[in-house]
Amino acid sequence: MHDTVTFGAGGGEPYARALRTDGSIRLTDPERPDVTVTMDVGRWNAAADRVDRSLLDGADGPVIDIGCGPGRMLVAARTLGIPALGVDVSAEAVAIARRSGGTAVQGSVFDPIPSEGRWDTALVIDGNIGIGGDPVALLARCAAIVRDGGRVVVEAHADPAADRAFTAHVVDTDGNRSAAFPWAEVGIEALLEHAEAAGLRPRQSWTAEGRTFCELVA
Repeated sequence: MHDTVTFGAGGGEPYARALRTDGSIRLTDPERPDVTVTMDVGRWNAAADRVDRSLLDGADGPVIDIGCGPGRMLVAARTLGIPALGVDVSAEAVAIARRSGGTAVQGSVFDPIPSEGRWDTALVIDGNIGIGGDPVALLARCAAIVRDGGRVVVEAHADPAADRAFTAHVVDTDGNRSAAFPWAEVGIEALLEHAEAAGLRPRQSWTAEGRTFCELVA
C-alpha cells in the first residue's frame, strides 16, 4: 500500500496472531464504533472451496493474487496446473503461503511486481478491494499489472451500495489492536464506476453462496 502502516500491522499484531491460530478478527472504524466487520481468518487458512476454485476457471495464463493471505488460492492454482504468485504485506501470511506450497512475495501491490504487465488474471478477493483506501488507484494498478486484455476478478462488498473509504484498525478476539491504516468497502454499484475511472471494462458480475464478484477486463 501507499502507507507505511498496512492491514492489521503494528500495535498488538492481531492479524499475524490470528493467522497463527485460525482465529477471527474484526475490522473497526473509530468514526463508526457501532459498525464492525468480522473476518474469518480460519476460512482464509483453509483449502479453497468450490466458489474460490471457480474464480480460476477463466484463467488462460498466470494468476497473481493481490493480498494473497495464507495462500489458499495459490495452492488451488497449483493443483490446476496454473502458475500463480501471491503478493501480501504480511510476513506471516507470506510465510504460511510458502509453507503450503505457494509462491508468494512480501510487499505492496503499489511497488514493482515481478513480470508486471504480463499476468493473465489478477485476483482481488476477500475484501482486498479495500487495500490502500483508494479503489480507483488499486484498480488502475491492477490494470497495469495484467496484460492487455487480461482479467481483474474482484470480490465486492455484500451491500451493493457500499462505497466508503475510512481509517481502520484490526482487533482480534483477545483485544490486540493494530495501528490505523487506510481501507475501503466497495459494493458492486460503486465498483463498476471505479473500474471505469481506472480504465477497466466490466465483462460480467455474479453472486455465489452470498459472495459477489465482478470480472473486469484491461
